[in-house]
Amino acid sequence: MSQSITAPASIAAERSNAAGTAAAIPFVGRLLIAAIFLLSGTSKIAAPAMTIGYIQSVGLPLPTLGFVIAVLVEIGGGIALVLGYRTRLVAAIMALFTIATALAFHNNLADQNQFIHFFKNVAMAGGLLQLVAYGAGRVSLDARR
Repeated sequence: MSQSITAPASIAAERSNAAGTAAAIPFVGRLLIAAIFLLSGTSKIAAPAMTIGYIQSVGLPLPTLGFVIAVLVEIGGGIALVLGYRTRLVAAIMALFTIATALAFHNNLADQNQFIHFFKNVAMAGGLLQLVAYGAGRVSLDARR
């Protein structure tokens, strides 16, 4: 008889643990995808002349403006993803940015390194589109609104 009394409590605890894990997974996913943008943005800030020169070397106009936009998207977007703030909009902007950078900077697919970077960007855009589709999850500022 004591087993039947504890079984519902055990099931409730398992459901609670599963719900907690399910809530944490989108947060961890946002952290992981934001990390590459935060690191990239930080490296750009650490070497602005090099970044501007690289933007200029591929023939894009207004390389200084491109640098500012890249830093804003990578740092600002990365922080917004971590916080889960306006996640769908931010992720859509970052997905477009990621595809644009793949096309502008990693388009020499005959070079294996560029090939890998191109498809890394495509995969990152895919992850960002998942955030567009499904949102930030429960552990986010979006969930508090």
